[in-house]
Amino acid sequence: MKRTHHLILGIAVAAAMAACSSTPDQPIAELETARAIVPQVESSPRAGVAAENVANARKALDAANGMMEKGGKVEDIRYQATLAATNAQIANEKILEAQAKEEIQKGEAERQAVLAQARDREADAARQRAQSLEQELKDLKAQKTDRGLVLTLGDVLFDTGKATLKPGAYSTIDRLAQALKEDPNRRVMIEGHTDSVGSDEFNQQLSENRALSVQSALMQRGVSGSQISSLGKGESTPVASNDNAAGRQQNRRVELIFTEETGQRVATDQ
Repeated sequence: MKRTHHLILGIAVAAAMAACSSTPDQPIAELETARAIVPQVESSPRAGVAAENVANARKALDAANGMMEKGGKVEDIRYQATLAATNAQIANEKILEAQAKEEIQKGEAERQAVLAQARDREADAARQRAQSLEQELKDLKAQKTDRGLVLTLGDVLFDTGKATLKPGAYSTIDRLAQALKEDPNRRVMIEGHTDSVGSDEFNQQLSENRALSVQSALMQRGVSGSQISSLGKGESTPVASNDNAAGRQQNRRVELIFTEETGQRVATDQ
């Protein structure tokens, strides 16, 4: 009987020692790690993108903490702490990915904003250029007609029967060239006209040459050739009677008809 008592006591002591060995008596690294990183992902403003992992991390950490307080087995505490840390790490990766996407989207939005500002500045500059040309045409007494806005250069630009521009013509040409260069979307048709003195063939050629002279002068001053076209109409479209000197003088002219790039006439409303 005495021997049996000692056997039972030995088994009890061994069991107690085993129980003590299964409960932690110092900090567990896995649990400390989980306690550090789980609150971090929970406090992230982007935690919603990984809500399930964040929730699982908190659940496992709470379980590990509960076991720790109650003296649970080290292996079980480590398992729950590792599960918490793993979910927290996965959540953190999702948060970082969402942050990277937001930064990319922000960068694209900023780029689009810069492009929009550039387009607005370009549009403003285009409007200013158009207004500059409109003002020049207004100052030069351009007229509203059924063809659009027409600037008439009288025969004082040329000697009689000649197509070479006189020196006095260049101040007007300079102003037009500068305005056209500032508004590259603007197009101009140059038409040469004559009175009825002389043969039809001579007048047709003279009108073409005079229109070409104006075109050449504009291009020499930097206006793109794509903005200009020219046409000779001879004596076919008089604006006054050819029966008197005053009428013939009006008929000897070069007309510039201004249009937009699309071919639309320049607006004539002021």
